Amino acid sequence: MKLGAFSISLAVKDIHVSRQFYEHLGFSVFAGDIERNYLIMKNGNALVGLFQGMFENNILTFNPGWDESANPLNAFEDVRTIQKDLKEKGVAFMSEADEATSGPASFVVMDPDGNAILVDQHV
Repeated sequence: MKLGAFSISLAVKDIHVSRQFYEHLGFSVFAGDIERNYLIMKNGNALVGLFQGMFENNILTFNPGWDESANPLNAFEDVRTIQKDLKEKGVAFMSEADEATSGPASFVVMDPDGNAILVDQHV
């Protein structure tokens, strides 16, 4: 199973303070809009999303169909195929992709320790 590009989405208290902290660690702004309270920071292949006031807890994020620079991949496992495989393995879902659609879709599962995992396909 190939889940695509990985990032962590952090629920931050002050996006300006968090941006400065991650810049000190060598990250730079890759995408987002600080006026809308979110930034995607990049350091090599590492991606950290900073989100102020959008969700309560941190989220592990995978993007089928994208590489670490948000470039579309020619071949990838569709989010609905991944979802079907996980369902067959008995994984419980917090939200599901509509299997009757194609293109962009997402689902959320929780790991055994309560960490949310978002599989979010944009293509």
